[in-house]
Amino acid sequence: MGGLALMARELGHRVTGSDQNVYPPMCTQLEEQGIVLHKGYEAPNLEPRPDLVVIGNALSRGNPEVEAVLNQGLPYTSGPRWLYEAVLKDRWVLAVAGTHGKTTTASMLAWVLECAGVRPGFLVGGIPLNFGVSARLGQAPYFVVEADEYDTAFFDKRSKFLHYLPRTAILNNLEYDHADIFPDLHAIQKQFHHLVRTVPGNGLIIAPATDANLAETLRMGCWTRLETTSLKGEANSYWQARLLRPDGAVFEVCKGGGLRGTVHWDLTGVHNVRNALAAVAAACHAGVEPERAVAALCGFKSVKRRLEVRAVVNGVTLYDDFAHHPTAIASTLEGLRAKVGEERIIAVLEPRSNTMKLGVHAHSLADSLKAADFAIVYQPPEQDWEIYPAENVHIMASLDAIIAKLARETHSGDHLVFMSNGGFGGIHGKAEEALRKKR
Repeated sequence: MGGLALMARELGHRVTGSDQNVYPPMCTQLEEQGIVLHKGYEAPNLEPRPDLVVIGNALSRGNPEVEAVLNQGLPYTSGPRWLYEAVLKDRWVLAVAGTHGKTTTASMLAWVLECAGVRPGFLVGGIPLNFGVSARLGQAPYFVVEADEYDTAFFDKRSKFLHYLPRTAILNNLEYDHADIFPDLHAIQKQFHHLVRTVPGNGLIIAPATDANLAETLRMGCWTRLETTSLKGEANSYWQARLLRPDGAVFEVCKGGGLRGTVHWDLTGVHNVRNALAAVAAACHAGVEPERAVAALCGFKSVKRRLEVRAVVNGVTLYDDFAHHPTAIASTLEGLRAKVGEERIIAVLEPRSNTMKLGVHAHSLADSLKAADFAIVYQPPEQDWEIYPAENVHIMASLDAIIAKLARETHSGDHLVFMSNGGFGGIHGKAEEALRKKR
């Protein structure tokens, strides 16, 4: 929604917005762009009377501002529908879907197209460090969009990505998520099948060769050319990557069995190698030579809150990571482990996504943290489910107690990773302050 606000302003509209529990980097980005943000929802926020209200999918009936929109008969729409009608309908849309890696992969793809000189438009759910903003209109024809399977709005329960009508579609992976709206994996597969139905026959679908859930989805019907990706040795894929370092910092990219270049970058983790391979394949469909795409990735700087180094205090490196699912948590920590070797990793997790709040991943959370030397999971008193224990996992109910424990037990050379898809009560800054006070 913040990205949509940026593009609406770029189109010349006067834009204001309402939200609650706002936190950086999105609120900072909006303020820097001169967009007025009302904190909280109430009818006076709709004065003066707007020409159009774009309602995000987090809001439902009973929200005071939503009720005011309906009672006053104001024109309203959803974010995805506005995006398509105002921006996408005349563009070559490159959509990145999947349970994990959407933001990073879409950011990689936008950067590769940027380096190719086509200045694409893009909308992603984070802030790519290469661009400094989460969205821009760019120049025709190319537009890169992070394609989320979450529902569109309280009045439109289809997945958001069904509005985008991509010509190039990346399907990164598929696991069960969004337990608040999907009863099971099959319900998500059905939405992905609907997405596949919208890709034209002369378009392209890119998917990993080793994802069984996606393979099952594609067997429901696929009318578009499919190119597969994999690591060397996993499958006989059209696009392959060969690790030259176990942490994924150096790898080769092959197309159709031929070497097309070597990526040297600062990112870690096999998951990012997979993301990069999909981005190169999509860029190639848009006319970028694979060699040029590989060269561009060497300059990719990642995305805010994706294992982002916040500070180094007394030899302790503090990271901020947007964690929403056990698979993503495990991949991030395994990538860091491959980079830092025997140095100590301390993970601090807030299970904040809607799915984790429901306790769906209670059995797998502890296992996802096994790459850390020890981990702390924040379990507030109101949480009505218990995390299955593990030897290296400590359950704590107070942020102050967590900070105090970290101040006592961390020492120079440690890597301290805060993992949450929210603000985590400002724990990053509080922990940094506590470590600075520590002798």
